[in-house]
Amino acid sequence: MVSQEPESKPARYRQLPGKTQGILVKVLLSAIAVSCLAYVIDVPAYFRVAFFKEQFFGLIYGLVFAAAFVIFPATKRASRSRLPWYDIVLAVLGLAGGGYILFVYPRIVVTLGVLTPDKIILGAITVLLILEVTRRIYGWPLVLLTALFILYARFTWLIPGMMGGRGFSWERLTSFLYLDTGSILGFIAMVVFGMVFCFILFGRTLFTTGGGEFFTDTSLAVMGRQRGGPAKVAVVASSLFGTLSGSASSNVVITGSITIPMMKNTGYKSHVAAAIEAVASSGGCLMPPVMGATAFVIAELLAIPYREVVIAALIPAILYYLSVFIQVDLEAAKEGLKGLPAEQLPSLKKVLLRGWIFIIPMIVLIYCLFVIYLSPAKSALYALASLVIVSMFKKGARLTPQKSLACLEDTGRFMVEIGVICATAGLIIGVVGLTSLGFLFSQALITVSGGNVYLLLLLTALASVILGMGMPVTASYIILAVLAAPALVQLGLAPLAAHLFVFYFALLSFITPPVCVAVYIASPIAGSEPMRTALQAVKLGIVAYIVPFIFAVSPALLLMGSVKEIMLIVPTSVLGFAALAITIQGYLFSKLSVPSRFLLGIGAVLLLLHNWVINLIGLAVIIALLLWQWRVTRTVRRESTTQ
Repeated sequence: MVSQEPESKPARYRQLPGKTQGILVKVLLSAIAVSCLAYVIDVPAYFRVAFFKEQFFGLIYGLVFAAAFVIFPATKRASRSRLPWYDIVLAVLGLAGGGYILFVYPRIVVTLGVLTPDKIILGAITVLLILEVTRRIYGWPLVLLTALFILYARFTWLIPGMMGGRGFSWERLTSFLYLDTGSILGFIAMVVFGMVFCFILFGRTLFTTGGGEFFTDTSLAVMGRQRGGPAKVAVVASSLFGTLSGSASSNVVITGSITIPMMKNTGYKSHVAAAIEAVASSGGCLMPPVMGATAFVIAELLAIPYREVVIAALIPAILYYLSVFIQVDLEAAKEGLKGLPAEQLPSLKKVLLRGWIFIIPMIVLIYCLFVIYLSPAKSALYALASLVIVSMFKKGARLTPQKSLACLEDTGRFMVEIGVICATAGLIIGVVGLTSLGFLFSQALITVSGGNVYLLLLLTALASVILGMGMPVTASYIILAVLAAPALVQLGLAPLAAHLFVFYFALLSFITPPVCVAVYIASPIAGSEPMRTALQAVKLGIVAYIVPFIFAVSPALLLMGSVKEIMLIVPTSVLGFAALAITIQGYLFSKLSVPSRFLLGIGAVLLLLHNWVINLIGLAVIIALLLWQWRVTRTVRRESTTQ
């Protein structure tokens, strides 16, 4: 798993010259990874030393803030080769803010409610540092939103009506946000510095040993020769990469740099190639078994096992990729596109012989998660251990000391960005908890919707897409999870369905105009016009806009319900979305007429309503139309052959 959006590009990092400064960066980044690992395996317990987890969080935050100010310049025009004095000062302040928690927390834990100058001053400095480093990495929108939450907590007394309150002093507010376990030292830190870190370390080690190349080559060998082969490779490879990375943007950069040129070379239009990659990469965050950092947060917020989140997300993710795959295939058929020549493709036999060892860690991961029910962190560590062991038997994959250090450094670099998101989300969670804003906002949503669950779903979807524009998916999900999801639950939705609903629409902001980050990254690679690409992406990702409404009111699609309900909803959803994909493309055996597309779309909608009588009608419409279309196409081809 890698950092949350937007993905870091080399140009964004400061490249410091000289051996001393280079070592400083490496030490900081590696120290972040080592500190997280020490927290996960609870090193102090082996030495019988009492150590609060909050002390670990203070250590990690201090290193994260210091590293962020060292490697991320203040502005686009700032030097990438020189460390200015003010960034040195800010890095030292970041270390001081975290170091205070590390060394003093055992003494102040019993007096957290007592306001003292050290808590207030360091609290104010740390909050400002978080906002500044968030601006450097993620831009102004997330900073302004976080600042708005903080200002709300301070000036609540100025707001009339049910959203108003007594407000909190700056002293109380900064101390709470800095030191309370309901804020940056709370559950979000446990999730990010524990479970998420383990999967980041596992993912980076997998790529370092050659696992990424193995998955790409496997996709090429299996799909490359089919019509539209490169596009299908993009779909498969992006789902494999995305489930480990959890980042739509990084997924586009890693896989898109390979698949987009291949798609264009085989005849795909530029905007179609970019849209396919953007949609496929975004869907990786929905694909089990990992699903990125957000799935861990969902499990923690709902206090349920992680495997329940993954199992529930499986069928919607399959529907998503099934629809994309069908549209990609029909686009290739419509344009007469062929696959790649055999000489340009790797041999599947050789790929498997060369890289079969990388399948073992994935099997171990799935076995630990879903068979013996270990925690996600332990499962990732066992998978990592198996990877280290099997890599010893492959010469090019062995983890040498140099590779190990590089892997720690890479992991630390990704943890800087996700650690900043952790701190920012912690501030927002702290304000929501301190002011009861979540409860108040939920009541306001219910009032506006008039208690109508469908209207509330629509309002929540719009809010999720708008809020997610230009923001990391984890941050936008957390905000909506504490503000809007409780309202959905209050109106009768299953809690997991409500949270997955919010998650889906937070993620959809990456392909939804006007601010669609994944599209904006894919378009320059393909040389396409962004808005045209975005519209194509919306068409390809249509399932993701519809399926959350279905599982919100019919949780059987999340495998939550009776066997009878699940056996009805899963097949009809598969057929319905397949028919919808054909309708959108307007092509099956040949080009579909407008009336045919209309009737096929009606049949698809009837299948998605999940009433068995209506489903049968929809199925009959679709079968009749497809048989008629097949017969017409066969007749036309026979006549053209005889002429």
